Amino acid sequence: MSYGKHLTFTRDGKIGIITLDNARGFNLVGTEFLYELEEIQKEIVTDHDLGGILINANGDNFSAGIDLKFLKGVSSEFIMDNLVWLQSLYSFWQELPIPVIAAINGLCYGSATELILGCDIRIASDNARFSIPEVRFGLSPDMGGTTRLTHLVGVGQAKRLIMGCEEINAEEALRIGLIEIMVKQEELNDRAIKLAHKMAGFPPAGIRFAKKGINLANESSVAAGLLFEQSQSTFCCGTEDLREAVTAFLEKRIPVFKGR
Repeated sequence: MSYGKHLTFTRDGKIGIITLDNARGFNLVGTEFLYELEEIQKEIVTDHDLGGILINANGDNFSAGIDLKFLKGVSSEFIMDNLVWLQSLYSFWQELPIPVIAAINGLCYGSATELILGCDIRIASDNARFSIPEVRFGLSPDMGGTTRLTHLVGVGQAKRLIMGCEEINAEEALRIGLIEIMVKQEELNDRAIKLAHKMAGFPPAGIRFAKKGINLANESSVAAGLLFEQSQSTFCCGTEDLREAVTAFLEKRIPVFKGR
């Protein structure tokens, strides 16, 4: 299956840009959306020149969440057969060794909120609104919502948002840690792409191990995190890129990294 009906994938230098591109349909998440996302992810894993991913949306809204027509047809048997695959589509961003930034405007509801929770950094325009209302429809978030949201904002806020089905604006999302950056609507994509390019310009090993180390620290003990730091530091201190970074800094020139 190809993509293009719901999602587009373009390049801006070393940055891959995934755009939710069904604005007329509120960028709803349904079967075709998810299969298109999988196709794009297959391209990403084979493109070793990518230094970062940006996920944004065309139109006034990021996404109104799950397509209720899709949800109406879901059964327990379907979930047993498909949920591991579905969860893997959103976990992909967390496991990817390069930075993933979400640029969010307008509505970001339900499954769309779960999508951005797997990203590394969330930048929202000041008109963004967030909600994760699955409980209202008789179920609980199942694409990482109860897990990643709790890690991100804490137990109390996660319970308020999920169990209370409360909608919050960008300012409150920034305050509780659901997003990292809030900008004016007209500045959203420019701010996101600049940050993506900045990180893509750093030595790949440094970015890769920093992401893995932070993720590990969020999910394990201090001892395990420190052990990982020992291992990654041993590796990184033997790379050409580290020596190039230090030499370029001392010589006051732009470094040229080779990924080794």
